[in-house]
Amino acid sequence: MSTMSRTFRFGLVLLAFQAYCGLPAAAADAPNFRDRLPQDEIIYFVLPDRFDNGDPSNDRGGLQGDRRITGYDPTSPAFYHGGDLRGLRERLDYIQGLGATAIWITPVFRNKTVQEHGPYLGSGFHGYWILDFTTVDPHLGTDADFHQLVDAAHARGMKVILDIVINHTADVIRYRECPAGNCPYRSRGDYPGQAYTPYLPAGEEHAKKPEWLNDPVWYHNRGDSTYEGESTTFGDFSGLDDLDTENPRVLQGFIEIYGDWIDRFGIDGYRIDTAKHVNAEFWQAFLPAILERAKARGIPNFHIFGEVATQDVDPALQAEHTRVDRFPAVLDFSFSAAMREALSGGGTRSLARVFDADSLYEGGAQAALGLPTFLGNHDDGRFAFRLKQLHPEYTAEQLLARMRLANAMLLTLRGVPVLYYGDEQGLVGSGNDNASRQDLFPSQVPSFRTEARLGPPHDPDAGSLDPRHPLYQQIAALARIRAAEPALRRGRQVLRADSMAPGLFAVSRFDPSSGREVVLAFNTSEQPVDMRFEVARASRQFNSLSGNCAAAVLEPASYRIELSARSWAVCAARP
Repeated sequence: MSTMSRTFRFGLVLLAFQAYCGLPAAAADAPNFRDRLPQDEIIYFVLPDRFDNGDPSNDRGGLQGDRRITGYDPTSPAFYHGGDLRGLRERLDYIQGLGATAIWITPVFRNKTVQEHGPYLGSGFHGYWILDFTTVDPHLGTDADFHQLVDAAHARGMKVILDIVINHTADVIRYRECPAGNCPYRSRGDYPGQAYTPYLPAGEEHAKKPEWLNDPVWYHNRGDSTYEGESTTFGDFSGLDDLDTENPRVLQGFIEIYGDWIDRFGIDGYRIDTAKHVNAEFWQAFLPAILERAKARGIPNFHIFGEVATQDVDPALQAEHTRVDRFPAVLDFSFSAAMREALSGGGTRSLARVFDADSLYEGGAQAALGLPTFLGNHDDGRFAFRLKQLHPEYTAEQLLARMRLANAMLLTLRGVPVLYYGDEQGLVGSGNDNASRQDLFPSQVPSFRTEARLGPPHDPDAGSLDPRHPLYQQIAALARIRAAEPALRRGRQVLRADSMAPGLFAVSRFDPSSGREVVLAFNTSEQPVDMRFEVARASRQFNSLSGNCAAAVLEPASYRIELSARSWAVCAARP
């Protein structure tokens, strides 16, 4: 049988599987998954340690002793709980059924098992305290487990995006002047040469891999960052060893490290942690080198996006990193901030401001289509928690209604939707960081077991991987609409209505091939809305893809929308 025939038959099998499971065709089109552009994806962001435990034998990472040695304490939100790569692989049905076409996984590299910084004591379950950049952390499995996960995802037409860190390594280096840690930042003005005298504690002289990372000469060694001024790029991030990324040796070392993961595993993208804490010259050399490495591996649409964390709605704070650092995309924190404002009783003018600034990104509005948008995450907290924090009086029903509206906006407005694992199960959480990193398998953390949730009553002993949950079902339905409508993935977006107060927010998106208009309308208020707004003159009649859509314009270029409180509509012009 020819290669083409085998590929065609494989495609038919996958399409049949897609039809059986109700999955969008784009998600199951495995022969062409490499051809999908970043804006075609729906990304599911997950911490493997908190998702599912496929292999209990690796819960302690092969170590013996208490939690200070093994890092394992399933009753504490700050320690390993047992989730792993096998558990993630065995639940790909669940993730794909949600409509996700790509999985973003927190760093899988071997971490320093336990660290202390000030009063904080915890484990590296999240993946951001890397010791060995060349292999998988044994708490999560093996390199073979990661290979099997990537291959299994690719067989389904799903991409795998790996979270990586370059700004820092795990905290190993100590300073003679303050061996207990917590060293205040020393500026280059006050200390133009060596700020502190670094040394490696006994027994940790060769803790890091590759071996060159064990030499303190490749680090800034200036003490803890204040996250202002020069310390943003030269200071230790919460005590973590800050790499001297201005040095060519460090640059070439990390091109080789992360190029090798592409060569070995064929992954499809990198989310880059703490991107704004690294100098622009590093990124200007590193990013094109990695993209070339991916192309050489046969990955033409390698998706790179940087974390430029901010709580500000101002998109210029993000956009500069696409123009100066040359990032192809950055996580759209401005979108998240504007959504919190719009869904917590503020107006929608901030959302309009976010989209109006798309021209600021390198490549303009077209490039902005590739910005990953999100509601909440593992650092800032879940979206429902942030709304509850702003309005403690919100009932569970009010939060659920706002979460449903937020999902509709996330899945249809411009950008690449990022779904934070567990939101589809109604998780709310009680804070940011570890308080927003709940288990989806049955949890032993007391607070995780008793936290309020959105949706039907929950049995904590049953876990939280139920595809029948109403939020899971809602997201899956929206994902099918998005997959079927090129306008919602690649189409330019035109603002139609916004307000300083809660009310109607509406945009039009246009099919890049046919020019067909799709109108998106959202009512963020507590009252019904009945409004008219402009549409394209060629759009005369409409079909409802979701919600209440008028069948025709009232007169050329004038469309009327009627929406109940906190509802939405997706209305597609007929050809």
